[in-house]
Amino acid sequence: MDMFDLLKQKLYPQTSSGPVEYLIVGLGNPESKYLHTRHNAGFLAIDRIGEKSGIAVDRMKYKALSGVGQIGGKRVLLLKPQTYMNNSGEAVQEAMSFYKIPAEKVLVIFDDVSLDVGKMRIRRKGSDGGHNGIKSIIQLCGSENFPRIKIGVGKKPHPGYDLADWVLSRFTEDERKALSPVFDQSWESVKLFLDGQLDKAMNQFNS
Repeated sequence: MDMFDLLKQKLYPQTSSGPVEYLIVGLGNPESKYLHTRHNAGFLAIDRIGEKSGIAVDRMKYKALSGVGQIGGKRVLLLKPQTYMNNSGEAVQEAMSFYKIPAEKVLVIFDDVSLDVGKMRIRRKGSDGGHNGIKSIIQLCGSENFPRIKIGVGKKPHPGYDLADWVLSRFTEDERKALSPVFDQSWESVKLFLDGQLDKAMNQFNS
């Protein structure tokens, strides 16, 4: 690859050729009214990753807003399912099937009510933990063996508070400020994941 090709790849990452090797998924709900709600932490993380990588996530495909480009020399598909949270697996399964991507090369980013705002946790695989979006992905893709980044969105204010109401509530201004560095850490974690260094990301960023 000559200098012109390298420059073109940097300036126009979506024009680079080759098959998609990895899938980076952020979970959330479509519609602007859900934009800054806790359940949309995955969407917000993908927005930051798109900004950092220069990949525009604006093409409707696989029942999702998507964008293809290069990150760290790997060709990736960024995905924001538009099926609503409980059916997130439909979009993920479609994209995985189309590109023949194994679960181990699918990284899912989503909200976690057991973590405080400003915290994140990376896992190599695992159960759905009561998260309906993850449950849908496991059911439709037939595997729990996909790595994931959990974004802390805070615990319910009190035990009697309805969980659905809580995850669909909006972040406060202070919480949005606390989330910004977490989204940057998600971006750094994605790069390490693509470089085969998920353990390093876990050691570096797990709260």
